[in-house]
Amino acid sequence: MNSFISYYVHEGMMARMERTNVRLWIVIIVLIISLIGTNVGWIYYENQFEDTVVTQESDNGYNNYVGNDGTIMNE
Repeated sequence: MNSFISYYVHEGMMARMERTNVRLWIVIIVLIISLIGTNVGWIYYENQFEDTVVTQESDNGYNNYVGNDGTIMNE
């Protein structure tokens, strides 16, 4: 049986599909901006810390770590 779809129904479905496509593009853009924002935030957070370790090897086999407060810890 050959079914007939009204022109008005077709236009309504096309308009609905266009609105859905616009919403999906908005969601994609928001997700990309969120991804970039979280990556920038994580990089900023990780760059707050300074990872410097000063070691000095001696002949007797001890490595000394000089902490930020000036204390020397033998490890």
